[in-house]
Amino acid sequence: MTAAAPRHPSRALQLTAAAATLLSVLLTVLVAATWQPLMDADRSIARRLHTEAVAEPGWTRANRIMTDWFWDPATMRLLILAVILWLLWRGARLLPLWLAGAVAVGWVLQYGLKAAVGRDRPKWSDPVDSASHAAFPSGHSMTVALVCGLLLWLLSRAAGVPAGLKYAAWAAAAVSVVGVSFTRLWLGVHWMSDVVGGSLMGIAVAAIAAVAYGAVEPAAHDERVAVRG
Repeated sequence: MTAAAPRHPSRALQLTAAAATLLSVLLTVLVAATWQPLMDADRSIARRLHTEAVAEPGWTRANRIMTDWFWDPATMRLLILAVILWLLWRGARLLPLWLAGAVAVGWVLQYGLKAAVGRDRPKWSDPVDSASHAAFPSGHSMTVALVCGLLLWLLSRAAGVPAGLKYAAWAAAAVSVVGVSFTRLWLGVHWMSDVVGGSLMGIAVAAIAAVAYGAVEPAAHDERVAVRG
């Protein structure tokens, strides 16, 4: 791949950042205020899926494998770390630091909101899995959305990437975000609004990082060799 010329963030990227931020803030307010229609919907969905999870141990085991290994936050952070190291090896300086900073901001935001909102996780007499820390937002959903968003942004910056590869990357990202959110619901460790909120926040942080980088990129001369092949 060769590096794309420095460019300002697209209008679509700016709109994505604004929309994801606004929606995540709105959902956080509703969760913190324990808005009853949302709480009722969360409980209804959680009860229905938990009943299915107890009745389908094989499918539950498969969900546990996916959430604990393929879509685990540690796996996602190792993936972005590998990309950061590759960029450093290619001669980039600002871009890998920007990626690391975005992941760090996501981590701080996630645990800051967990502490601030303090939402309890679903409780079951016959649990199929367990998790620690507060429920909102879902760390799994947020981390997968953030890392996938950053990787898609990097791919969009590279010149010479076949369209088929870009479509496949978008499909894989969508499956990962929806998939990990489903596993957290199926395993009964999160409410629906937790995974929706986490996904929105991950998208928001990734989009804001991309928009902010576009504002400083013209001055970052050393980034021209970041993805040159």
